[in-house]
Amino acid sequence: MSRILMIVTGATELRLADGTSHPTGFWAEELATAHRELTRAGHSVVIATPDGVTPTPDAVSLDAEQVGSQEKADELAAYLREISGELEAAVPISSVDVSEFDAVVLPGGHGPMTDLAFDAQTGRVLAAANAAGTVIAPFCHGPAALLAAKAEDGTNVFAGRRVTAFTDEEERTGGTGEKTPWWVESALRDAGLEVETAPAWSDHVVVDGNLISGQNPQSSASVAREVIDALGRGAS
Repeated sequence: MSRILMIVTGATELRLADGTSHPTGFWAEELATAHRELTRAGHSVVIATPDGVTPTPDAVSLDAEQVGSQEKADELAAYLREISGELEAAVPISSVDVSEFDAVVLPGGHGPMTDLAFDAQTGRVLAAANAAGTVIAPFCHGPAALLAAKAEDGTNVFAGRRVTAFTDEEERTGGTGEKTPWWVESALRDAGLEVETAPAWSDHVVVDGNLISGQNPQSSASVAREVIDALGRGAS
């Protein structure tokens, strides 16, 4: 059994380009799917957030119309209630010793655009994990956190690496639209990462050694399976 660190946003709002506040949090389907797949495979998951705050699901991610049906929305809400104790027991990212974990998983929601992308402790953990060859698996808006990982010279630790993330097209058509304060795909490219995208809303995963990334919520289960496979064989 492997120990997996799940870094989750603690943010509850995103300041949009027009100055208004957009309620947010983590995306329920992403966290629930990854947590369920990983624990069903026999791995343990420790949740960490900035300052150890209890993470909040984005209300939209539990809306029946958004997720496809009331049945699915109810199932997601039920799973989050089932793991509520784990969410409430989130540890501060600042207390994390990444050597104690075999993988770092980062689900999205717009929250990471507010906190994780600029959080020095998140950057510290990701840089240390990468140096150790630990599996790192961000998906949807989760790859925004990669922007916090800086080398001593100020460059991004993941510059030159292949990755995918919630695309600018997906943000425009199904995210916060033209009010988006900044674009995850574009920001990753500007930081020197090689972003590979597939058609909007398709299940798409990119694996580059120990770095496993997914494009959107539709990729959640695929990312989890890739993490499970990598832990089984050892990332290369």
